[in-house]
Amino acid sequence: MTFLKHFYRLARLLWLVVKPLSVGVRLVMVQNGRVLLVRHVYQPQWFLPGGLVEAGETLDEAARREAAEEVGATIKQLELFGAYSHQEFGKIDHVIVFLSCDFTLNGQSDSEIEQYAFFDITQLPEEISPGSRKQIERLRDPASAPAYGVW
Repeated sequence: MTFLKHFYRLARLLWLVVKPLSVGVRLVMVQNGRVLLVRHVYQPQWFLPGGLVEAGETLDEAARREAAEEVGATIKQLELFGAYSHQEFGKIDHVIVFLSCDFTLNGQSDSEIEQYAFFDITQLPEEISPGSRKQIERLRDPASAPAYGVW
């Protein structure tokens, strides 16, 4: 666990020099008015599940793979929810957000995930990432923000 925290910090320093460009996916996974969030071993905040799109993968395939890896989910229904850009530490991310209200969980997660839990969409944890909060607020009130723009 400690290795991943240190690796993440070193990667952030490297991004300042290299300025990489990435494409990632995030999933707004909702059941019974509750949204699924994850806490990584290397970051203190809660996030929507997701990660990088791998070479040769479609966005749909990446979203399904990340859901399976991070929270043991099998996604049945998936729809495009938004597209955003984010820049931090010199790294430029393009984030494609999907919505799923039809999935099953098998109770497994990978070593990157410290914890996952469902939260009522009206009572989110204080330690949620700003981008994840923005997407859940948009879920509650679609007019609150556009489906594209800055993450």
